[in-house]
Amino acid sequence: MPQLDTSTWFITITSMTITLFIMFQLKLSKHSYPSNPELKPINTSMHTTPWESKWTKIYSPLSLPQQ
Repeated sequence: MPQLDTSTWFITITSMTITLFIMFQLKLSKHSYPSNPELKPINTSMHTTPWESKWTKIYSPLSLPQQ
């Protein structure tokens, strides 16, 4: 049985590893990576809501005394 003859195992495994390495390098070299992303300036604006001016800790239901 030729599978049990270990004299060819080293060259088979070595050639397979080299071939896979070369194929992987070729695949990676054909891939185009996107350029580095640029930061965009963010314009933040304050939103005023009707409850901001009147909502305080006094009106919070959890801070009211127990009845």
